[in-house]
Amino acid sequence: MRVENKVKPNEAQIKGFFEPGSEGPIYMLNLLKFKEQAEYQDGQSSQLTGAEAYALYAAEVSKILVKLGGGGMFNAKIERLALGEVEELWDSVAIAMYPSRQAMIDMMQSKEYQAIHHHRDAGLAGQLNIETTGAAGLWVGAEGFKIDETD
Repeated sequence: MRVENKVKPNEAQIKGFFEPGSEGPIYMLNLLKFKEQAEYQDGQSSQLTGAEAYALYAAEVSKILVKLGGGGMFNAKIERLALGEVEELWDSVAIAMYPSRQAMIDMMQSKEYQAIHHHRDAGLAGQLNIETTGAAGLWVGAEGFKIDETD
């Protein structure tokens, strides 16, 4: 398995995002790698670290998500790799819930999002962004872990 962090999706990934998918909420798993120092594309100098620049973006995205009926579900610093192998570990993991794939598209196209997106680009060295669906993928009480294998 080859793992490659990216800041922007490739053409096939963009196309796939606009194809029909499962209906209902999507949960985006974000494995985030930050730049040591924020790098703004307009050349403005910054004393922010990459993580600090990304935090500015994340705080505002959280507000937009709530307006769309979604929200940040989980965010944590990655401490260590407990199983498996990767060349370089990510810095942070986050899970965000969108009420639908269309809601995520609407967010990305909004003026509010466009106004803050530069902080994401300034702080992020790369990421894996994995779309998941189905609440059956959550731990549910004594019933344990469930996997929904329907398409």
